[in-house]
Amino acid sequence: MSTVFKGWMRPGPVPPGGLEPGPDETLNGLCGHWKIFQYAKGHRFSVDDILTAWYGTSWCPRADRICDLGSGIGTLALVAAWRCPGAVVHTIEAQDISFALAQKSVAFNGVQDRFTLHHGDLRDASIHAALLKDGAFDLVMGSPPYWPVSDRIKADHPQAVPARLEVRGSIADYARTAAKLLAPGGRFACVFPNDQRDRARAAYRDADLLLLHEREVIFKEGEPYGILLLAGSRREDFPPDFETKAELPEVEAPILIRRADGSVHPSIALARVGLGFPPGLI
Repeated sequence: MSTVFKGWMRPGPVPPGGLEPGPDETLNGLCGHWKIFQYAKGHRFSVDDILTAWYGTSWCPRADRICDLGSGIGTLALVAAWRCPGAVVHTIEAQDISFALAQKSVAFNGVQDRFTLHHGDLRDASIHAALLKDGAFDLVMGSPPYWPVSDRIKADHPQAVPARLEVRGSIADYARTAAKLLAPGGRFACVFPNDQRDRARAAYRDADLLLLHEREVIFKEGEPYGILLLAGSRREDFPPDFETKAELPEVEAPILIRRADGSVHPSIALARVGLGFPPGLI
């Protein structure tokens, strides 16, 4: 496995590997030398996923225990595990085929001893009890589906349907579950479309979570659509007047992915480097 890519030095440990893609699967670089199995025509990891893991691990004060809600093929969990090498990681995923791919990627990267993968619905109280058996979580993350089932056409591949549409809960369910799982001082980080900002903020508020940080990611200069990265904590962990005095949420400078001419913007290049991913400027 090459350490150098277009002059960029790939950081981090080399995984043991030993597994190959099955029919209709691909094996793709994720962070550093780590890789992830995906379906060629199913749900594949996106900038939304990797930036959510980057944002959560950046704003979490310390992460000994991490949980990825609705974890799909394991993108957020793997990125967080790579960035926080001392952390143990739990995931929750209901879909059989995505769960199996995540198991395979965890084995490929040699981190089975750090991972516990739970097969079930993130809204299920019995899953919550199993997750909390060994303690609450310093960092809970999620990349929830963006739209109600009635608002969008279903994807062709069945694996991609619950990744896009609210088949098993919405951002509100993710926030409520996160609130149950968070340790004192912990963080819940997630992602949502920037044209649904009010809905995302309401999910935090209604779950008694205090939204601390918010950062917009614009896909292309001059075009309005993008995503929001959000990070917050249990409201009870702060003084009653903290939200007002701290002028929350902190709205950070946007990240721009591509300029109008299609070239990669430095802001996303630096975020990519922080993820152990090639900067993309060359």
